[in-house]
Formats: sequence, structure tokens, C-alpha cells
Amino acid sequence: MAQRYVRVSSSQGQTFYGLLQLNRSVQVLDAPPWLGGRATELILEVDDYTLLAPCAPSKIVAVGKNYAAHAAEMGTPVPTEPLLFLKPPTAIIAVGKPIIYPPQSQQVEYEGELALVIGDRTSQCSPEQAQSRIWGYTIANDVTARDLQRKDGQWTRAKGFDTFCPLGPWIVRELSAGARLQTFVNQETSPRQSVSTEQMVFAPHILVSYISQIMTLLPGDVILTGTPEGVGPLEVGDRVRVEIEGIGELENPLQGSPRGV
Repeated sequence: MAQRYVRVSSSQGQTFYGLLQLNRSVQVLDAPPWLGGRATELILEVDDYTLLAPCAPSKIVAVGKNYAAHAAEMGTPVPTEPLLFLKPPTAIIAVGKPIIYPPQSQQVEYEGELALVIGDRTSQCSPEQAQSRIWGYTIANDVTARDLQRKDGQWTRAKGFDTFCPLGPWIVRELSAGARLQTFVNQETSPRQSVSTEQMVFAPHILVSYISQIMTLLPGDVILTGTPEGVGPLEVGDRVRVEIEGIGELENPLQGSPRGV
């Protein structure tokens, strides 16, 4: 099994990066792993920590319509170059935490995605250099208020709500180019989304290079690589689970607004 890098909150409220062991204990690192963090003697047992999102990025750069079939289901052509947008870091939640259905929307949808974690400060990076700048891989759900996306014409509000970026549960260093991504809702046995990540229009190293020509990527930053076809609506009470072969699964429930409206 690939080494799993986690970020946790201890029962004393301290935040640590660490290595998840087979018995679910966590060996604490003295710094984020992409900054050279080394293993310490501190071990957190399973009852002594809570999983957080596996990194705390300065920004989340997301890519739209990076699978041809998804572009088709949205009624648009495949972009000739990567289509970028940003999600705020405040949208991030950990595995198991609730996605909140905002009262402004009547159509909240899931979008399962492969996420990249950047390991080095990256600017003006060539495609050949880009692979070494990808420190690891995790799972994301680019939750979207589809009705607001159509209404606004740009995507900031539709994709920027608090809780609209489940991320995790951990990071792995390597991933097969053909890893399968699947999205399930509730106890359904047939996935709503199912695709080989090899079917991306723009491969991860191309995305990193392209983005780095526009903005500097910092260690711990996250890139969402796009969702495949099969996006669809969620209802309050649903549980959505994104699985990626070689990483694991990211499951979150959908709750109504605490404001009761």
C-alpha cells in the first residue's frame, strides 16, 4: 500500500502532518512533508486525532471541462487550452464533514476529481519540469451550485461557497496514469461517474506548466484537474463518495443550511 500522508488535529487541538500507519495510528512529522518534514517519536493513536483536509493551500486552482465527454454533457466544445477558475481555501472540508446546501441555490451537484498537491514554488515551469513539481495526489469534490453557475455566467459564487471543496482523505506520492475515478451517491452500487484519469484532455503536468505561466504556485497549493461526465444533483440527506484507485475514498454528507432557510 502506498504511504499515506495526513493532516490531523490532536485531541489537544494541535495540528500536525503525519504518516498514517496500517493500524490507523499517525506518526507525526516535524513539518509539512513537501517542506522536508521528518518523522518524530510522537505517535497519535486512532482515538487521539481527527482527520483534517490533507493540506492547507494558499489557493485552489481548478480546471473546467477537462474530459471531452463532460464538455459534451454541458453542451460546450472541448477547450483548446485549459479553462481555469479559482475556489477559495475556505471552501475546503475534510472527509466526513458536511457539505452545506446554500439557501441561494436550488441545484447543488457533485463533481468528483483528481487533485494535485504542489511541492515546490513553481513559476514559468515547462511541461518537462512540471512532473517533479507535483508532490502528490488526493481526491476532491468540486461541489457546484449549477443554477447559480448558469445565472451568473462566471463561476465564483457557484463554486465558492463554504464547504464546496471536500478534499482528502490523505495524499499519496504516486498514482497510475490510468487510475479509475468513480463517484457514488448513497448506497448505489453503480457509479454516477466512472472514468480513467488517462482520458483527461490536458494531463497533470501540462496543467501545472500552463498554470505556472499565469500565477506562482506555492508548496501545498492544490490543482483540481476536472470532472468527468456523469455530474448530477444532490439532495439534503444524500451522501456522496468519490473513489480513486490507488488513493482511497472521500465521502461527505449533504446537509441543509443551518439558517433554516
